Amino acid sequence: MSAKFPEYKGLDLPNVAKDILQYWQENNIFEKSVSSKEGAASYVFYEGPPSANGLPGVHHVLARAIKDIFPRYKTMKGFQVKRKAGWDTHGLPIELGVEKELGITKEDIGKTISVEDYNAACRTAVMRYTDVWNDLTQKMGYWVDMDDPYITYEPKYMESVWWLLKQIYNKNLMYKGYTIQPYSPKAGTGLSSHELNQPGTYQDVTDTTIVAQFKIPLTPKSGTHSVWDAFKIPSPLEGAGEAYFLAWTTTPWTLPSNTALTVGNKIDYVIVSTYNQYTFEPMHVILAKNLVGKQFDKKYIQTDNVSKLRKFSKEDKKIPFLIAAECKGIDLVGIKYEQLLDYVLPNDNPQDAFRVISGDFVTTEDGTGIVHTAPTFGADDALVAKQATPEIPPMLVKDAHDNLVPLVDLQGRFRPEVTEFAGKYVKNEYYADGEAPEKSVDVEIAIKLKIENKAFKVEKYKHSYPNCWRTDKPILYYPLDSWFIKITDVKVRMHELNTTINWKPKSTGEGRFGNWLANANDWNLSRSRYWGIPLPIWRTEDGKEELCIGSVEELKAEMQKAVSAGILKADIFADFEVGNNSEANYAKIDLHKNIVDEVVLVSPSGQKMFRESDLIDVWFDSGSMPYAQWHYPFENKDLINKGTTYPADFIAEGVDQTRGWFYTLHAIGTMIFDSVAYKNVVSNGLVLDKNGQKMSKRLGNAVDPFETLGNYGADATRWYMISNANPWDNLKFDLDGIEEVKRKFFGTLYNTYSFFQLYANLDNFNYSEVDISLTERPEIDRWILSELHTLIQTVDTFYAEYEPTRAARAISDFTQDYVSNWFVRLSRRRFWKGDYQKDKISAYQTLYTCLLTIAKLSAPIAPFFMDRLYLDLNAASKKENFESVHLANFPVFDEAYVDKSLENKMESAQIVSSLVLSLRAKEKIKVRQPLQKIMIPVYSETQKNEILAVADLIKSEVNVKEIDLLEDASDILVKQIKPNFKVLGPRFGKDMKAVAQAINSFTPADIKKIEQNGNLDVEVNGKCIILELKDVEITSQDIEGWLVANEGALTVALDVTITEDLKKEGIARELINRIQNLRKDSGFEVTDRIHVTLQKDHQVVDAVNANKAYIKSETLTNELEIIDILEDGIEIAFDDVNTKLYIQKN
Repeated sequence: MSAKFPEYKGLDLPNVAKDILQYWQENNIFEKSVSSKEGAASYVFYEGPPSANGLPGVHHVLARAIKDIFPRYKTMKGFQVKRKAGWDTHGLPIELGVEKELGITKEDIGKTISVEDYNAACRTAVMRYTDVWNDLTQKMGYWVDMDDPYITYEPKYMESVWWLLKQIYNKNLMYKGYTIQPYSPKAGTGLSSHELNQPGTYQDVTDTTIVAQFKIPLTPKSGTHSVWDAFKIPSPLEGAGEAYFLAWTTTPWTLPSNTALTVGNKIDYVIVSTYNQYTFEPMHVILAKNLVGKQFDKKYIQTDNVSKLRKFSKEDKKIPFLIAAECKGIDLVGIKYEQLLDYVLPNDNPQDAFRVISGDFVTTEDGTGIVHTAPTFGADDALVAKQATPEIPPMLVKDAHDNLVPLVDLQGRFRPEVTEFAGKYVKNEYYADGEAPEKSVDVEIAIKLKIENKAFKVEKYKHSYPNCWRTDKPILYYPLDSWFIKITDVKVRMHELNTTINWKPKSTGEGRFGNWLANANDWNLSRSRYWGIPLPIWRTEDGKEELCIGSVEELKAEMQKAVSAGILKADIFADFEVGNNSEANYAKIDLHKNIVDEVVLVSPSGQKMFRESDLIDVWFDSGSMPYAQWHYPFENKDLINKGTTYPADFIAEGVDQTRGWFYTLHAIGTMIFDSVAYKNVVSNGLVLDKNGQKMSKRLGNAVDPFETLGNYGADATRWYMISNANPWDNLKFDLDGIEEVKRKFFGTLYNTYSFFQLYANLDNFNYSEVDISLTERPEIDRWILSELHTLIQTVDTFYAEYEPTRAARAISDFTQDYVSNWFVRLSRRRFWKGDYQKDKISAYQTLYTCLLTIAKLSAPIAPFFMDRLYLDLNAASKKENFESVHLANFPVFDEAYVDKSLENKMESAQIVSSLVLSLRAKEKIKVRQPLQKIMIPVYSETQKNEILAVADLIKSEVNVKEIDLLEDASDILVKQIKPNFKVLGPRFGKDMKAVAQAINSFTPADIKKIEQNGNLDVEVNGKCIILELKDVEITSQDIEGWLVANEGALTVALDVTITEDLKKEGIARELINRIQNLRKDSGFEVTDRIHVTLQKDHQVVDAVNANKAYIKSETLTNELEIIDILEDGIEIAFDDVNTKLYIQKN
C-alpha cells in the first residue's frame, strides 16, 4: 500500500513547534545543518552576546528571529554557517544587580565584603538565567550553538582581549589622562561617550536655575583692571549700589566650585542700573546686550530717566532699569570679582582665581552671555581655564590622604568643606527611595543666595540632561584619571570603512552611525569597578615606566623577573603550562582583578610596577568577540587570518547598538586589522505595545514571550513580527495581529494542504508518476508555476538583500491570493471529479510543487511549521532525501517556467473578476446567482486577446453566461474624469489649479487616450506637462439595468437583470451548496453516493425540474425526489424559498 499524506484534525501551531523541536533534537538536525556543509563556502554570523543575569523579553524574540532568518537561508543556499552563542558576563548590569541583592554599595567592596567574594557573587549571578534563555532559544526556533558558547569571563576570552589591547597600545593609540568625564555616582564609575549616547540616556528634567550675582569691588586693588574702565564711565558714589556680573546656571550645586566667569570677546555687554527683585537693593549688573530683554522680564520696566530710577520704592509694581553703558567682552577680561560662596579656596594658586576670562563657546542664545565657570565639573570649563593666562585653578582641596579632590565626592555628596551642605547629595535622585529631602541642594542654594542678595533670578527650567544608561540616575561631569583610546586618530579611517558596510536601513549607517563616527571622541576605556576584564597595564608609582601585557605567557615571564628581583614572592600561575591550550590548563588561572592585582612586576630600572587599578569598558569585551570567541591568536589563527570567520557577513542587534556593540566591533576591527568587522548589519527597532508605548512592567503592558509562544506558536509570532514591519522600524506589538497571521496565512496554508491530502489520498497520488511536461499542463497550472518561479526569484532577492519583511509579504500574498483564492478555487473540480488521468495528475503535481516550494521559501521565517509541511509532503512522495527542510536546497528560479504573457492574461482575469464581484456585492447579488452578461471595452487587439484567452475562466469565477468585448463603447459607457488633488498638489504646486482646469475640460477622446497610454501631454501656462493616470480619477456612469466599475484602464459593465431561468439556476446552485454542507456535516466520504429528499416549494420544484441533472451530478446524487411533507431533515430558507432537506447514503 502506498504511503499516505498525513491528515490533521485542526491547526495547532504550538503543538507543531513542540513536535518538530523534539524531532530536531532526536535527529541532531541543527548539528547536521553545519556538518553537512563541511568544505562549502562559509557564511559568517556573529551573535551579539546577551547578559544572562536578566530575563528575556518579547523584544528578544524579534531580535533573535532576525538573527535566525539569514543563517537558515544561507544554509539552504549551500553555505556553511557556524553559529556560536555567547554570554556577556561583565559590567554594570551584573555588578549593580549583585550589589542590590547583597544590600551593599560600591564603597562596601573591599571593606564589608572582599573583592574576591564580590566577584564570586558576580560569577554566580551572571549565569543565573541561562536555562531560561536556552529555553526561549529552543522554543522560538533560534538555531545557535548553546553547547559551546563563548563566555566573556573565561580566561581564554580575557587573554585574547588583553592581546587586542596590547596591539592598540603598541600602535600608540592608548594614553592616560586626567580629564572631566561623564561619571555615574550610583554606578561608581566613569562612562564613555558612546555609553552616554545610548537611546534614552538624555531625558527632559525640570531643574532649579539661578542667575547669580558675582560682586565686583567698587574700588579694586591698585593696578588691577576696573569694571568702570571697561565701560569708560566714572565709578558710582557710595550708596548708589554694588556692581555685579550676572551668570546663569542650571546646576546650582556647582556654584561653590566657581573659580572664573567666561565672556565672549566680540559680544556686546552692557552695565544696567536697577534693583534686586528679592531684596530691592540698588545695584549695577553686567550682562550681554542681546539678553537684556530676556533677563529683564515683565517685572521690569526700562527707563532713560535717572530720577525715575532713584525714586523706585519696593511698593511699585514694576522695577525700573536703565542701561548706563556698553563695551565688548574683551574689555571685561581680567576683571576680578568676589568669590560667590566662600567655603574654601582652591588649593593651588588661589590668587589666580575669581576673574573674567574669554572663551569661544560663549553665546547669547540663553542665560546672560557670561558663563559661570567651574573647571572641576565641566570639560569646556576646564579647557578654557587652562588656556587662560595665568591658568585659572580648579576648585580642588586636599582630603585626609593629601590627595586633591573636588568639593563633591564620588558618591555625589558635598564634602565637609561645604559646611551647611556637607554630606548632602547634589542630586535628589541619588538618595535611596523615600529618603530624598523636600528641598534639593539646588533649592537650598537658591534660597541662600536670595537672602544674601546674590541671586538676580531663580526659576524652574526644563532641559535635557544625561542619565546613566544602567542606573537611570543623573550623571555628573567629574575629574577622573582614566585610560583612553585615541579614536580621534582613527575616526577618518573608521568613517571610510563604514561606507563599505551594507546598513539596513541605509539611513542608520549614513546618519546615526556615520555622523557619530565623524564626531567621535576618544574612548574612555577605564572603569572604576571590580567585576570585569582588568586593564593589563602595570606602572611604576612615578608613572615614568609602564608595561602592557598581551598574554598569560608574557605575564608569567614578567612575574619570573619580579620573583628573581625579590619583588614578587612567587609566580601565581606556576601550574599553568605555556603553549597548552587545553581547557584543563586554562581552568588553573583566573585573570580577574582580585587575582592579578596581587601581581607586582619589576621595571627595567628595578622599580616596583603595580597594575593600573581600573577595569576596561565592558563594551570592549563584546567588541572583541570576533577574535576572543576563538581564543585568537593563541588558537584558530586561520579562522581570522584566512577570512573563514572574519569579518562577519551578517550581524543584527537593536538600533541602540550604534553606540554599543556595532561601534566597538567597528573600532577594534579598524584599529587592529584595518578592516570592517561586519559586511551587512540589520539595525532593528523597538518593540512597543499596540498603542506605541514602550513596554515595561511598571506600565503593565509588557508581554511574556513564553506565554505568547505557548498560545500562538513560534511560527505565527515570528511571521507576525517579520511581516508586520521592517526590522528597523518600531513594531507595535499586538496579540490580535498574531491571531490574524495565524488565521490568514497559516490557516490558508493548512487548509490548502488539507484539501490536497484529502483528494491525493483518495486517488492514491504520491508523485510516483513522471512529471507532466509544462507544455502538456493546462493554462491554470502553467500560470501558477510561472507565478511560483517569479516568486522564487523575488523572495531569493529579498533574502539576499536583507529584506525579510518584503519576502514574508510576497510569500503570504502568493499563498492567499494566487494559490488558495485562485488556483485551488478554480481547480477544485479537477481534484474531485473525473478519472485519474493527465489533467488530474497535473493538478496534483502542480499543487504539490507549490506547497513544497512555499515550505522552503518560508522556512527561514517559520521554521517549525514549514518543516512539518515539508516532512509531510515527502512522507508520501519520497521525492527528496533531506531529513529536514532546513537541510534542503533553496528553490532555484527557472526562467523556462515564466510566461509573462500568461501572467498578464491571468491578471486581467483577476481584475475583471474582482470588479464584477464588487458590483455583485454592491447590489447584494450572491455569486451563486447566475447573471447573463458582462461588457468590457477593449482598446487594443492585445488586450482583447488576453481577455478572450481567459473568458471561460472569468465566466466560471463570476458566474455569468456571456462576455461582450466592445471595441467602441463610447455610445454605451460614459466616462467622467476629475483631478486627483492629493497627487497634483505636490507635483505642480502653484500650477495645480491650471492643471485641474485642463483636466476638467478633457473630451471623451482625451480620457480614452490617457487610459490607453497611461499618460497624456497637456499644455498649461505655456508649458508642456505629462499627466499620468495617478494624477486623475476616472469613473464610469451606470447604464439602466447595468452596473459599471473600473480599475485603471479596465472598465466592466455588469447586466444585473435576473430572468426566470437565471433565478431557477440560482436556486439550484443554492440547493447544491446546502446539500454539500449537509454531506460534510453528516460525516459522509467525498465519494459516497446519496439519496436526496426535498419538501415541496413551488420555486424549488421549478428550479429542480429545470436543473435536475446538474444538481445530481454536482452532489453525487443517485435519486432526487420532492415530497409534500418531509418529517425529517433540516430547515432551509434563503431569499423567498422555504423548504426542508434530507439526505442518506445509497
